[in-house]
Amino acid sequence: MKNILRTGILSSSILGSTVAFAEEAAPEVSSSDNGFIMICTALVILMSLPGIGLFYGGLVRAKNMLSILVQSVVIFAVIFVLWTIYGYTFAFGTNSSGFLNYFMGNLDKFLMLGVTPDTATGSLSDFTFFSFQGAFAAISSCLIIGALAERIKFSALLFVIAFWFTFSYIPLCHMVWGGGYIDSAWHAYDFAGGTVVHINASICALVGAFFLGKRIGFGRENMTPHSLVMTMIGASLLWVGWFGFNAGSELTADGTSALAFANTCVAPAAATLSWLAAEWVLLGKPSLLGACSGAIAGLVAITPACAFVGVGGALIIGAVAGVICLWSVHVLKRMLRVDDALDVFGVHGIGGITGALLSGVFCAPALGGVGYHEGWETMLGQFTGQFASVVISIVWCGVASIAAFYIAGKLFGGLRVPMDEEREGLDLTSHGERAYNLM
Repeated sequence: MKNILRTGILSSSILGSTVAFAEEAAPEVSSSDNGFIMICTALVILMSLPGIGLFYGGLVRAKNMLSILVQSVVIFAVIFVLWTIYGYTFAFGTNSSGFLNYFMGNLDKFLMLGVTPDTATGSLSDFTFFSFQGAFAAISSCLIIGALAERIKFSALLFVIAFWFTFSYIPLCHMVWGGGYIDSAWHAYDFAGGTVVHINASICALVGAFFLGKRIGFGRENMTPHSLVMTMIGASLLWVGWFGFNAGSELTADGTSALAFANTCVAPAAATLSWLAAEWVLLGKPSLLGACSGAIAGLVAITPACAFVGVGGALIIGAVAGVICLWSVHVLKRMLRVDDALDVFGVHGIGGITGALLSGVFCAPALGGVGYHEGWETMLGQFTGQFASVVISIVWCGVASIAAFYIAGKLFGGLRVPMDEEREGLDLTSHGERAYNLM
């Protein structure tokens, strides 16, 4: 995210970090910036509605397709309500206490009180910035459901998402983009969400998969995707929406947003080809699922780096991410002995870690990058900051997620639906509907 000074004036720095509420002179809203970010917000919302639902829905068995769609729609709604009540103010408020400001903002914008059409954050209307950031929170939350698919209770899922959003997403968002601990102490680059979105969501997904256990018949029964056509459509919508995700994080249409846009073309293209080539060599055939998975891996990996590395760096990051994420879903997953149903950790977690770390390498001016974050003068220093941000994100989200699933299990009499309901499918047993009514 673009730096915004407390005066509310957009900083000339392109460092993806501090965002604070206007405290002095009221800034003037730019109609061009406002219009650009409104379009970007709509693109990010497209990633949740219907992008992630179709992408994940096509990957599950037909009897669970509708459950994925319900989960994605309802989670989107829940998160926007919570974002309105307290999420926005805690994520982007400036706390009067120095220590608390490391981890959370204040209550000045609770329930959006005091926000009017005339108030602004930088050159954006407060309402535009609020909506853009709310769309980020929503898609981040929707990513988690892929690891828990086909077996989690709907009630338990909603509780977990709300808990994770409150105690993991909001604090990490503030630590990285709200002037908190990771930004101020470690000067880490994360332009559009490598730590805040992808590592954060994937750790919750991995923890949940461990808590839930494996699906009935996992490793013995056929669990192939029921509609790769749906998955392809969903992946395409995600890629298109990602332009709003990455380019929009500059908060204005300038050369930096153009760089982020270009890198969002190049990195996933490289990852698609590297995943497909490795799959072709190792497994004998290039698959549509491999192409879609490679594209998402490249998008994830370039997200933290997209405004800080050159196009050549994006090409390499994407190519590396494609191969590493292929390894993670075929080898690391077996090593962990976990049923991450739709490979959320393998793609978003490993891809996010790869992108976050390589941001500290390819931001180097000698490699075509824009230079190091203020506070670092060498590649080693920047890489240290990136590594610290990854570790902090994993530990913070891991602790919050363990608490979320443990409490949910106690409150709802377990996390999983009964065995007979799981066998019949969640469409009918949890929601009383079918995705497909065959005549």
